Amino acid sequence: MTERFPRDRFDDVTDGPRVGAHRGARRRGRGWIAFAWGALATGVLVLVGVLVLALLNGSYSFPGSTASPRPSSSASASSAPSEEPAPSESESASASAPASEEPSAAEPSAQGATSVVVLNGTTTTGLAARASSALTTAGWQVASTGDAGTTGATTSVVYYQQPEQQAVAQGVAKALGITSVEQSTAFPNADVSVVLGADYGG
Repeated sequence: MTERFPRDRFDDVTDGPRVGAHRGARRRGRGWIAFAWGALATGVLVLVGVLVLALLNGSYSFPGSTASPRPSSSASASSAPSEEPAPSESESASASAPASEEPSAAEPSAQGATSVVVLNGTTTTGLAARASSALTTAGWQVASTGDAGTTGATTSVVYYQQPEQQAVAQGVAKALGITSVEQSTAFPNADVSVVLGADYGG
C-alpha cells in the first residue's frame, strides 16, 4: 500500500510507549461532499434572496393571502377622475339657477311687505288716485298718494331704493303698465315710489 503522507517521527514505531496517534488514510470523495454542501447552501441563499426581492416589489404573493399588490401611480392617476360622483339632478338644477334670483312681485308676501307711494307728477287731477286704485285691485298695498315735487313729468317711472327691491318695483310697474324702473334714494319714505307722468293713461 502506497503511503499518502510524508513519513515523520510519528510513523516510527519503537519499543517504548507510542507517541502521537496514527493517521489513517484519507477517505476518497470528501472533497466532493464539501463542494455539494457549499453548492446547496448557495442555492438556498439565492432562492431566499429572490423571494425577498419579489415580496418587496409586490410582484409575488403567497397563496391565500388577502393582501393585494400596490397599484402603480399611473393606474391611480388614470382612475382618479372616475371616482368623482356625478352631480345629481337637483344639484344641477340648483347650479343652473341664478344666485341672485329675487322673489316674484306677484307673491302675496312681497306685496304685503312693500310700502308703495304713488305721486302725481302732472297737472291732471285724480291721476294718483286712479293709479292707487289699480294697484289695490292687483293686490298691492298703497301707503299714501300725493303730488310730486314737479308737475312737468312726461314719463312715468317706478323708483326703488335697495337692489333687492328691483323685482318688486318691476311688479308694481307691470300692474300700472309702466316700462321705466330705476333705482333712486330720492324717495326715502317708501320702498317703492311711483311718479306718474303725462304718458300714464290710468
